[in-house]
Amino acid sequence: MDMIVKSKKLDFKDIYEIINDASSAYKGIIPEDRWKEPYMTEDELQNQIADGVEFWCYFQNNTIIGVMGIQHKLNVTLIRHAYVRTIARNKGIGSKLLKHLSLLTEKPILIGTWADATWAIRFYLNNGFKQSSHMEKEYLLRKYWNIPHRQIETSVVLTSPDFVIRRLDEQ
Repeated sequence: MDMIVKSKKLDFKDIYEIINDASSAYKGIIPEDRWKEPYMTEDELQNQIADGVEFWCYFQNNTIIGVMGIQHKLNVTLIRHAYVRTIARNKGIGSKLLKHLSLLTEKPILIGTWADATWAIRFYLNNGFKQSSHMEKEYLLRKYWNIPHRQIETSVVLTSPDFVIRRLDEQ
């Protein structure tokens, strides 16, 4: 039976494995200076959790095959670290996780991803998100994420349909 449940401490190793398995799709795609192995260390994952990223797991036959994080920041919700095991891709698991997490907030949702990860951008666009302008992206990544300048340069932000920047200084 398939189900989506909030992660528990004992799921840490599976989450770590899935992130590093699925992120292999980025190798050779994202800028070389942004790629490393493992893509996310255990310490980095632990820091993400300590910073408020709450992971949700997609279980199939009692095995975690997909993960997605949600993080509430000020007046928005961020979707973070969305990954599905390589062997289970393109079966709707990411869409199910995204839909589930979207129901957990009433705030607008923001998603950051690599600009060269065209499949990820297409996934979010197909799920109703819209890509922000370059100026909006620069502002949003600096305001809501804690990432290096180089990552800001090489990323995009997708927003839920209800997200509107009226004036950047009001946000």
